Amino acid sequence: MQKIDTTRLQGLARAYCQSAVLYAAIDLQLFTHVANGSDTEARLAIALGIPPLQVERLVTAALAMKLLETDGATLRNAPDTARFLVQGESGYAADWLTFTRGDVPNWFRLTEFLKEPLRPSTLGLFETQTVEQARQYHAATYSIGTGAARRFVRSVDLSKRCKMLDLGGGTGAYSITAVQTHPHLRAVVLDLPPVTEVTKEYISKAGVEDRVTVLPGDFTRTPFPDDVDVVLMASNLPLYNEAVIGDIVRKAYRALLPGGEFHLLGEMLDDDRSGPIDAAMWGVNEALSRSEGKCHTISQCVGYLKDAGFTALRHDVFVPGVLHQVTGTKVE
Repeated sequence: MQKIDTTRLQGLARAYCQSAVLYAAIDLQLFTHVANGSDTEARLAIALGIPPLQVERLVTAALAMKLLETDGATLRNAPDTARFLVQGESGYAADWLTFTRGDVPNWFRLTEFLKEPLRPSTLGLFETQTVEQARQYHAATYSIGTGAARRFVRSVDLSKRCKMLDLGGGTGAYSITAVQTHPHLRAVVLDLPPVTEVTKEYISKAGVEDRVTVLPGDFTRTPFPDDVDVVLMASNLPLYNEAVIGDIVRKAYRALLPGGEFHLLGEMLDDDRSGPIDAAMWGVNEALSRSEGKCHTISQCVGYLKDAGFTALRHDVFVPGVLHQVTGTKVE
C-alpha cells in the first residue's frame, strides 16, 4: 500500500519559494554570468557581488530546481535556462517570466478576493489601462507572442487567405508574423485604444504599416470588419465568461466571408477539468482582476463554434500544457 504523507502538500505550500529563487536569479543575472564564464561559485561571488555563502545558497537551490547543472567542478545552464534566461540571446524571455511578479501580493490575498461580492466586469483591470501600462505589459509579452505566432503561421495554411482579423492582438505579433510570411496577406488588429497605440509602434518597427492596421475598440462590443476570411482570437480566452465568448464567436461567424476560418487559441481545460494547471491558474487570476472571466474546457470551446454555425470543427494541442487550438470553417 502506498504511504500517504504530506510531501506533495508541503511542496504546494512552499512553491512560492521556488518562484522567489527564480526571480532573484534573474535579478542577479545568474544564468548570464554562468554563460559568460563565471562557472564556479568563487567566480560567481565576484561576478554577482554577493557573499560566497549567499552564492552557495542560490546555486544549491538552482541546482535542485534543475536550472543549473554541474559536473562536480563547474556549473552550466540547463538547456531551457540557456535558451531563455541568458541576456543577449535571441530567446531571452525574462520579461515574460516575470511580468506577473507584481501580482504576487494579491495572490496571497486570494481568500479575500474570493469572499468579495462579485462585481460584474468584462475587462477587469484592463478597463483602466493606460498607454504606458499597455506598453510595459506588451514589452513583456512580445517575445513569447512572436514565438507563438511563428508556430501559428507554420501550422495554419494562410497562403490563400486575403485578410485576417486579430482579436485582442496586443503587439500585433500574430498579424506581423503572418504578413511577413505571406506578403499578399493583410491584417487588422482590434484591441483597446491604449493598446492599439502600442500596436502601431510594433507595426512600424516591423515595417509592415502597409499591410497591418489597427482598429481601436473592445471586441466584445465593437463591430467587426465584414471583409475578412480569417479571424484569430489568441491568448485572451480566460478573460471572459461563456456568454461573452459565445457572442464573440457568433460575431466572428457573421463577419467572415464564406469559406473563412475562425481560430480560437487559448488556455483551455481538459474536459474533466483536471488540468492543465496553467489554464486553471489563469481562471483563478480573473478573481484577482475582478472580471467575469473563467476557465473554459475544450468541449465548451468546440461547442461555442458549433453553436455559432461553424463546421469542419477540429482541435489540437498548440503548446503542450499551455495553449489549445479550436478551429472551424464558415460554409455558406
